[in-house]
Amino acid sequence: MYTKLDLKFWLGIAISVFFLALLLNKIDYKSLGAALRSADYFYILLGIFFTFFNYFLRAVRWRYLLISEKSIPLSSLYSATIIGYMANNLLPARLGEFIRAYTLARREQLETPAVFASLVIDRLFDGFTVLVLLLITLFTLRMPVGMEDAARALKAGGALMFLLYCGVLVFLYVLKRQTVKTLLVVGYVFKPFPTRISESIIPLLGSFIGGIRLSSRGGHISAVIATSAGIWLFCLLPVNMAIRAFNVDLPLTASMFILVLLVFAVMVPASPGYIGTYHYACYKGLSVFDVPEAASISIALIMHATGFFPVIVAGLYYLWKNKISLNEFKGAEKAR
Repeated sequence: MYTKLDLKFWLGIAISVFFLALLLNKIDYKSLGAALRSADYFYILLGIFFTFFNYFLRAVRWRYLLISEKSIPLSSLYSATIIGYMANNLLPARLGEFIRAYTLARREQLETPAVFASLVIDRLFDGFTVLVLLLITLFTLRMPVGMEDAARALKAGGALMFLLYCGVLVFLYVLKRQTVKTLLVVGYVFKPFPTRISESIIPLLGSFIGGIRLSSRGGHISAVIATSAGIWLFCLLPVNMAIRAFNVDLPLTASMFILVLLVFAVMVPASPGYIGTYHYACYKGLSVFDVPEAASISIALIMHATGFFPVIVAGLYYLWKNKISLNEFKGAEKAR
């Protein structure tokens, strides 16, 4: 199953080990233990609840992305979502995205390309929402003295990425509405390149856009937009709860800043579960606000653990409940 992934897998392991080593080098275990013992775990439990409510909202949004295909019960969508995120925590190369689609397609007798296409749109909405969150954060957060140049660079980069994302969304809209004409334009753009490039890209775009059958009803579009906002609110709240648990007083915009850093951190190739990269990004984000090292590392450890272990337990439960064997996930890899 993972032959093609070996290089990426070991690269990810190496990157995780590197960032873990950087973090471990800074740990004062006595101070860390004291910080963990003094934490208010009521906030941690709230953070876990908010995390699972976030997955519920993802299932609701997914329902509206697929509603033109079939009216799917939320129970099927939620269990597939949990299983997918569990797989992302345990398997390399974000295989959870494919397993999530495979699980739902198998259970609801859907066309696999349509389910995969819906997840691409799902991720595009995520990316667009994150960029909006990034811009709001950068233009409202007062960065510490001495970081003005970094703040300006982040603002410029965020604005550029936002424009690029808008361009991608416009391209996909035009591709869906005027598929043949748009593919002809793409072919013309790639004409100076080797023929094999256009011969692979154009059929891929055609197959992908053919799998997208989004509802054009205003209520359905509004539901997708509303759930996208809710999803990222309930991504933000667990971050804020983890910070509050260690009696660190930071504005909500600081939690937004850390969340954006975490989003970029999980894009970096790493071991399953984003071990190392996630922790180091959280630690560095907190250090911007002069949070003590012991508290920063404790928050990073707890924040990761609350999003890691509970979803694994829940995912294994849904595997058992749906009578799904781990061996069946080989089908997800073949579907790639």
